Amino acid sequence: MAAFHASALDGVARNPALPTPLLLRLLAFDGDGDGPPRHALQRAGLPEPAVAVILAHPNPGARIEFAMSARAEPAQRARLADDPSPKVRAALAYGPEWRDPRTTVAPLPDDVYARLLDDPDLSVRTALLDSPYLVPSFVASLATHRDPAARRSAARAWEKLPSGERSALLADPDPEVRRAAALRECRGDARVTAELLRDPKSAAEALRRGLLVRADAERCVAERTHLAALAENPSLPADLVERLAVDPDETIRLAVSLRPELEETRRMSIDFTVEAFARGDVEWVRDDLSDPEVLRRAATSAHPLLRRAAAQSPHLPPDLMRLLARTEDPLVEDLLGVHHPDTPEEVLMRVYARLGGTFSAWMAETHPRFPREGLAARYADHPDGNYRRLAVRDPAATPTLIERLSHDPAVWTRQAAANDPRLPLHRLREALRVPELASSAGANPALPEDEMAAVLNRAGVPV
Repeated sequence: MAAFHASALDGVARNPALPTPLLLRLLAFDGDGDGPPRHALQRAGLPEPAVAVILAHPNPGARIEFAMSARAEPAQRARLADDPSPKVRAALAYGPEWRDPRTTVAPLPDDVYARLLDDPDLSVRTALLDSPYLVPSFVASLATHRDPAARRSAARAWEKLPSGERSALLADPDPEVRRAAALRECRGDARVTAELLRDPKSAAEALRRGLLVRADAERCVAERTHLAALAENPSLPADLVERLAVDPDETIRLAVSLRPELEETRRMSIDFTVEAFARGDVEWVRDDLSDPEVLRRAATSAHPLLRRAAAQSPHLPPDLMRLLARTEDPLVEDLLGVHHPDTPEEVLMRVYARLGGTFSAWMAETHPRFPREGLAARYADHPDGNYRRLAVRDPAATPTLIERLSHDPAVWTRQAAANDPRLPLHRLREALRVPELASSAGANPALPEDEMAAVLNRAGVPV
């Protein structure tokens, strides 16, 4: 298949106006063993006939793509739970490998997860337990499962488990289950923490999370054992915190500077350095991104990592959003553009201007608040093609302008214009036959049905 035929076909697979008969024809296509275009398999709102074609597709790769769709209804994906291929079932068990951070992936029904957890193939069971989409109630239900790996996973929902099930996991016959349970229990039990400190596999995590007795804390400081982990421990005595705050190791001083109990003046008196692109993975903020008090403490801090951690919350109140938008920290702006629904237009434009062509710029440009009105007048003749492309977003852009931009020297600008339904039909038909524009033109919702059918014909898709 010629490259531009394949490119046009990929575009048609994304086209929101694709009629169901052509969609069914496209889904039945095997593409010389490559299966149908991925975008056809992962469209939102697939009709029942399309789902039936995918479920019966002879190419397991097609069924795998559907199993990993973030747009498919869970009940539709769930019908792959009995697929003959363990690779398909494993893909279903894990779920989408990637999703837009602004998109919520609906979990499968609990009974389907239970069937996958009992799958005869280990890869399926492992994929399920590794899935980031399991709801806490299902994870908690694994505490009494016969599979030790499942019981070990149940420890992730420790706070939801009844005391009897916690006790059973702490005394589990499997050592890995006991360790996972103990690493949760140690947060409030000094005896369990002391036991974990004797195990090299769990010592660092126990020092980070566990309830410490002073003697153990002093010994670890004296022996310099996992000091960066110890510096995060909530139960570390205040005088030892102060000692670590002046430790010669910069990593340890930085960890101390992020402790939640520090007053702002003390926090900023610590000699620490933050890397330009450190994203702010601060656990006490990350775990409470909907807590107003936690967000306020982090967002109003002068500590860059705390501000960056707060910027990852979609729940920031308006005053904190405005505060962070004025921090002049590029990474804070990037994170606001990715995570917050009310990021100001000027912040989104700064991200786009600074990072055009990157993931963060794409997230900014696809943000619901990214500006549209007035872009044609401002940018249609801009010397930078990345800005001329923005003119296509303007509702006031005329078909004449869109056609002009479809001939622009910058390929991204030409592609944006080729995808716009205002592009005159004669130019849209031309663009279908231009290799670098074929995909964008194929996805144009103004493309007539007969032209879509012609794309399928030229790509060799059987009728």
